[in-house]
Amino acid sequence: MRIASAFVAGGLVLGAAACGEAPEDDNNAGTGGKKYSACMVTDVGGIDDKSFNTSAWKGLQEAKKENDNIDIKYVASKAEADYEVNLTGYVNQKCDFILAVGGLMTDATKKIATANPNQQFGIVDSNPGVGNIYPMQFDTAQAAFQAGYLAAGMSKTGKVGTYGGLPIPPVTIFMDGFADGVAYYNKAKGKNVQVLGWDKATQKGSFTNDFQKQDEGKKVSDALVAQGADIIMPVAGGAGLGTTSAAKASDGKYSVIWVDVDGCESTPDCAVLLTTVVKNIPDAVKEAVLKAAGGEKLQATPGFVGNLANNGVSIAPYHEFDSKVPAELKAEVEKIKADIAAGTITVTSKAQPTK
Repeated sequence: MRIASAFVAGGLVLGAAACGEAPEDDNNAGTGGKKYSACMVTDVGGIDDKSFNTSAWKGLQEAKKENDNIDIKYVASKAEADYEVNLTGYVNQKCDFILAVGGLMTDATKKIATANPNQQFGIVDSNPGVGNIYPMQFDTAQAAFQAGYLAAGMSKTGKVGTYGGLPIPPVTIFMDGFADGVAYYNKAKGKNVQVLGWDKATQKGSFTNDFQKQDEGKKVSDALVAQGADIIMPVAGGAGLGTTSAAKASDGKYSVIWVDVDGCESTPDCAVLLTTVVKNIPDAVKEAVLKAAGGEKLQATPGFVGNLANNGVSIAPYHEFDSKVPAELKAEVEKIKADIAAGTITVTSKAQPTK
């Protein structure tokens, strides 16, 4: 899981997020000794990545809105070498809660937390297995299952595609769920919609081997489109923007399913986005900080695993596709959510977080 937030390194830096009110040198947390200080270390994607870091910071902002006794601040890591330094800096500043964002920070967080057993840490998208680190993970296979079913129902060619940045668990979990959702549609409808770019059984598929280069994303999706795919789900961070921009240029030839943060809020390509498989990082972070500030001990086991039942994952609204998705299909996708949440449908992936 170490590269879990390589998406972020891919950098969906599409303009400044409205969260710059906490500059790196803001050291006013804990003034008067009564405030509860929640301090966040970004990974290399930075605060304005429109993904993990932006979402986690939003969670801290919302916690502060609900409890004005909470002071929040962040420091941005420019390189992986900064992780230990920044985490240690917040330990020395006696922050009450230190949040690390993304699996890239797993090793550094585990090291610093082990050396400071009385310090409360939290981490997004990883579980280092240390008692004083509260892990927040997301079973995105569940929401991706919905997205796969939706894609199969919307495809005109009978072929849909997906590709990843790297064959690592935080990527393949989306692809597994997507493939299973298509298979479920086929079984329910007696159809044979094909998934291009990923074989769940063999765990082999199409990858850009990069989370930044849009031309690599375009290259992979062009190949899938050439094979007949008319809906594609890239799980490749910024590289996926090569797919969304090409879809816009295709004049409706194919559409895209985005991941992590609603693509209509985080990319300029809403017009081609059928939906997004969303991780609800803000609410997970907000809840953790509010509990900790209220004196509750955060349990590292089981930590938090976001799923459809607890709204930790979801699919985004259909936005510009809302009128194009048949009411019957919308209802079926909602029914799938209820069935997964109730345990009637079981979604499995080797990449699922431990509960």
